[in-house]
Amino acid sequence: MPATDPYRLPRTVLPRRYELALTPDLDAATFTGSVVVEVDVTEPVTGIVLNAVELTVAEAWVERDGDRNDASVTLDAETERATLTLGRELRTGPATVHLRFAGTLNDKLRGFYRSTFSDEAGTDHTIATTQFEATDARRAFPCWDEPEMKAVFSITLDVPGDLLAVSNAAEVSSEATGDGRRRVRFADSMSMSTYLVAFVVGPLVATDPIDVDGVPLRVVHREGQEALAVFALESGAFALRHFTEYFGRAYPADKLDLVAVPDFAFGAMENLGCVTFRDALLLVDPERATQSELQRVADVIHHEIAHMWFGDLVTMRWWNGIWLNEAFATFMEMRCTDAFRPEWDRWTDFGIARTAAYDTDALASTRPIEFEVVSPADAEGMFDVLTYEKGAAVVRMLEQYLGEDAFRAGIRLYIERHAHANTETTDLWDALEEATGEPVRRIMDSWIFQGGHPEVSIEQASGDGGGGTLRLSQRRFRYAADTSPAPDDDARWAVPVLVRWSLGASADDELDTAGTVGDGESGTATSGQRTERVLLDGASTEIALDAPATWVLANSGGSGFFRVRYDAEGRRALTAAMAELTPLERYGLVDDAWASLLAATVSIEEVLALVRTFADETDLSVWQRVLGVLAALDRLVDDAHRPALQAWVRAAVAPALVRLGAEPVAGEPARDAARRAALFGALGTTGADGDIRRRAAGLLDRVAAGETVDADLLDASVRVIAATGDAEAFARFGDRSAAASTPQERLRYLGARADFPGAEEMDAFLASTLTDAVRTQDAPFVLRRALSNRTQSDRVWAFIEEHWAAIGDRFPSNSIARLLEGIRSINRAELADRVGAFLDDHPVAQGAKPVDQHRERMRAGVALRARTQASLADALTADAT
Repeated sequence: MPATDPYRLPRTVLPRRYELALTPDLDAATFTGSVVVEVDVTEPVTGIVLNAVELTVAEAWVERDGDRNDASVTLDAETERATLTLGRELRTGPATVHLRFAGTLNDKLRGFYRSTFSDEAGTDHTIATTQFEATDARRAFPCWDEPEMKAVFSITLDVPGDLLAVSNAAEVSSEATGDGRRRVRFADSMSMSTYLVAFVVGPLVATDPIDVDGVPLRVVHREGQEALAVFALESGAFALRHFTEYFGRAYPADKLDLVAVPDFAFGAMENLGCVTFRDALLLVDPERATQSELQRVADVIHHEIAHMWFGDLVTMRWWNGIWLNEAFATFMEMRCTDAFRPEWDRWTDFGIARTAAYDTDALASTRPIEFEVVSPADAEGMFDVLTYEKGAAVVRMLEQYLGEDAFRAGIRLYIERHAHANTETTDLWDALEEATGEPVRRIMDSWIFQGGHPEVSIEQASGDGGGGTLRLSQRRFRYAADTSPAPDDDARWAVPVLVRWSLGASADDELDTAGTVGDGESGTATSGQRTERVLLDGASTEIALDAPATWVLANSGGSGFFRVRYDAEGRRALTAAMAELTPLERYGLVDDAWASLLAATVSIEEVLALVRTFADETDLSVWQRVLGVLAALDRLVDDAHRPALQAWVRAAVAPALVRLGAEPVAGEPARDAARRAALFGALGTTGADGDIRRRAAGLLDRVAAGETVDADLLDASVRVIAATGDAEAFARFGDRSAAASTPQERLRYLGARADFPGAEEMDAFLASTLTDAVRTQDAPFVLRRALSNRTQSDRVWAFIEEHWAAIGDRFPSNSIARLLEGIRSINRAELADRVGAFLDDHPVAQGAKPVDQHRERMRAGVALRARTQASLADALTADAT
């Protein structure tokens, strides 16, 4: 670390233990505090540098052996540092640093901040809570705010006597202070990074703890939400047991509280023993939630609990490694959810999230998963789809290539070796190499330290002896847009490919159970099919065939993070063999085809022909991808040919709904209910089906009359009505959002208001996002959704331009880039030019790289529209005749 780095602290004084005492004043929105830090002085110093920002420090001194060494304090807001200049030199050895300080409970959803809510009687209440990741512990107390600076924390909170206080460790005492307050002391934590410290104070209640093999588990929530906490307790208990077994190591804290916070900038935060959540991602009524809403709650709970081991117990050394914490927790969340509810088929559903990662990684402006992080703004920009979804996808690819048992052995070795310590990414690869004997570092370095991903092409050639070869080759996959070529278009990856093909009749008679190919990778054969593991780490490689293959699948199991390019014959052979493919493999065919259209390597006619082959599809995720393609076509088609597209959609989708059945069936699988809703919603929106729209209106009338209806169909009906809704429906949705009894219901109606086509409704909706009617945690995301409104995107963008300063002042800083993700759906050149010009003049500091990616993806959409709109119109006209 260079000594001149303005954002990294010197290693001359290192913390070992904090005694932190805080007194929040919720009415005045302020707090005071003191901290005593046991430190090790590694070399003689006359000054101590630590982190502090938005604090006032009243007094500071250092003690050693009873001798007090007073210090003056200088604060640097730009580097977020406090420098304690000592009265005399401090020699090496142990010492204690003392500081008294004060700060403001801010409304920016970071550091130590205020969150408010109104109860059923309309009374307003305030909570003081924390969000410290990445670099905001320094806003709550002076500290060494870097992941590597681990220490033990002893926390004491002086709070009003009628309020609940929770923190990372178990409460050990609560004593009245004589002024209406009580002093709550918590046990010492394990040694951990500052970003994992948490404390929450407010008019909250906790469920009775349940004992999970010795770990007390509670859900903390507002009064009256007890019934919404039952699912979280079940999910959390399952995760604690699942991860304890998977990692082979006990849960590292003395208790676990899952805390619902009314205002929260992230989805959730893995504070050790005190995990904080958006309420919609923790509190849920399973009888009134859709399958996807319930799955999302389970996913987030499982993600955060996985962090207790991977992130909290073992922590990255610096923020460049945050991807591994988040990618691995995302991978583990799906593994846990798949075990928790196997009927949800979580790994197939992951295809949707992986598609979002592909969509950014196919841009010239993508980034490596791991890159240099210097400033706090750099760290904040790491929390994106490449960190979470692409990172998880390449971890899953590696696990499937190595084998699940071998992979887990490497993970256990890594956890055991680095518990309570900090690591670099390569430490994990080394543990996996040691456990498996495979070249993991060589494979993964090519995926982690360069952006983008390959397209693997596969060709079959006949041989003289009746066999032949499969030739696999790779090149970087990129969307076609009006951008200059990336400098690394010749990049190569070490691609772990699982190739499966059908065996010809002659080969069927002589099935082997193993074979050798490439670098000695093994293969397996089952009746009629063979699978080979190939490490494609050059431009191309070949596999020898004993007999010609009827069909070849280049991403067997669908776990590889690469696109696949088949020639026309190869694609036809696969679509004829749909029954031989898993749902995720079928999903990949649709996903690859749409991506290839964006890359200008297939035609719109080929995409439409492929979509037709899925008429008999029965899997939810595959249908979701097909319907996503149809919705994207609806944004490409011109107004004159839109009715033809709507008729095409009805012809393609309606038979699938008829086969499934239009009405819910008691006891049916959750994914069948969700598939029905997806088909229903697509017919009512993209398909403009009048009968579906009437049914949707009738279903909402039944809800208004107090009837309980299927949650998935209700959610779809809300979207259908919003797509053509009038002022009366718009007002009704606002009332239902405000009066909602679950967080999911509130968001369902709030988000749908962004879809209304009318100008007056959109104006009212936009205005509400800058008022207390829409929480600041939600407003950026509903504005993002509004940017996708087909008829009102110009109006939405004009509002964003006009109110840019207010948006920046009001919304959490990490949410601006997420709001701007909505521009990716813009494909009209005039509006895209206007957006680009504005963002040239108004750069976004926190998230500059994601905003660049949003802009490039927008331009790719513009290019696609220009390239395909005429051919889409011709194809629809030809079909109509």
